[in-house]
Amino acid sequence: QVQLVESGGGLVQAGGSLRLSCAASGRTFSSSAMGWFRQAPGKEREFVARISRNGVRTYYADSVKGRFTISRDNVKNTVYLQMDSLKPEDTAVYYCAADRFAAISSARTRITEYDDWGQGTQVTVSS
Repeated sequence: QVQLVESGGGLVQAGGSLRLSCAASGRTFSSSAMGWFRQAPGKEREFVARISRNGVRTYYADSVKGRFTISRDNVKNTVYLQMDSLKPEDTAVYYCAADRFAAISSARTRITEYDDWGQGTQVTVSS
């Protein structure tokens, strides 16, 4: 199992930037693909980004492509989400999640395909 703790959320003006971090504990972090999801009020949780366990492959939702960047540090057991050019519609609770023992080529984006979840961090973008 992987325990996940997100941080870095907050209030930012439209056009601004934030960097989210997700610290992981447990022996399987480096064997896990990692994802970021978000859930806005009254909406379903949705996929944002994914990174393979070796950091080589990344995938993004169309809504964030070109603005968000996912990365990871397997020495620090941390995954990051750099969010630039933020928009009010990016306002949501952001969650990181682990897809344990996923193949490097896997591009899974469904919530049910992830094994472990953090508690989330709030991101609010004002207009």
